Amino acid sequence: MSTATGTPGEALAARPEEPPVLEAVDVRRYFMLRRKRTDLGPRRVVHAVDGVSIALRAGSAVALVGESGSGKSTLARLLAQLETPTGGDIKLEGRAVHATHGRALRKYCGSVQYVFQDPFASLNPVYTVRHHLLRPLRIRGVQTADLHRRLGELLDLVHLVPAGWFLPKFPHELSGGQLQRIGIARALAADPVVLLADEPVSMLDVSIRIGVLNLLQELQELRRIAVLYVTHDMASARYFAQTTLVMYAGQLVEGGPSEAIVHSPAHPYTQLLIESAPDPDRTSLREGGQVNTNPPDIVSPGPGCRFASRCPHAMPVCAKQSPPAFDVGGGQWAKCWLHAPN
Repeated sequence: MSTATGTPGEALAARPEEPPVLEAVDVRRYFMLRRKRTDLGPRRVVHAVDGVSIALRAGSAVALVGESGSGKSTLARLLAQLETPTGGDIKLEGRAVHATHGRALRKYCGSVQYVFQDPFASLNPVYTVRHHLLRPLRIRGVQTADLHRRLGELLDLVHLVPAGWFLPKFPHELSGGQLQRIGIARALAADPVVLLADEPVSMLDVSIRIGVLNLLQELQELRRIAVLYVTHDMASARYFAQTTLVMYAGQLVEGGPSEAIVHSPAHPYTQLLIESAPDPDRTSLREGGQVNTNPPDIVSPGPGCRFASRCPHAMPVCAKQSPPAFDVGGGQWAKCWLHAPN
């Protein structure tokens, strides 16, 4: 019989000896909508991220999965301090962070680095690879005598050798996969403890995506880096991450071991995500009912489950009360009234 648990972060199978390196506790981010001159009522807000808790641990990877507009990238930007939270706390190594400028922000950015989705847009086309890698090293205070050695080490870490061939190249002279590796090397120049990878392979050719994911996995294991892997692809999440969290309309709706999430999805939305990937050998996970394709209302969300208007199993309680996280066994949890004890 299922029982209710606490927050999603508490429902993760956490090892006591491994405290979180980076943690978000009940984080919220609301965006004010521009008001027309004729609007006399209160300002409307978009609930982009609404009460999310997540923990990243050294040497492990967490995949954040969801459709476009679910709030995945906004959450990653909050963790990178590229967005200011409306509420909640972000903790680095157990201490709440409120860095918005100055030395505190520089220290935080050195520990938490961002790998962008588009490798072509994340590098300045008028500068060489050498310039892109030298700048973070100099900001970190690396001595001039050590710069050449560190450049070689960074390119060796991302398997771009010989370094002397790549350093004088401009971005337009390299492939998408090579550019993404340069972006990862630039992030590693700050000696981070956390990498936030926002769909790092979605704009790369299918044939080279596995190489970039293997590189991130290697860095995670060898350098004990905590990785947040933001993606819409459940298959790559299962391949790369030990833990998968599913996000919908600004909230986490399911989480647990990646294998369990893919093979035994507990939330109807997770089932819908898996069914959206074509697989001729798979039978439907749904037992009937139609799925409404209308997007969720994140401007004026109701008190109930935000997936209720699209769910083929919706019950009256779903529209009235937001479900807590229910334990479904094996370290897996789901915010769905289908798993309530009664």
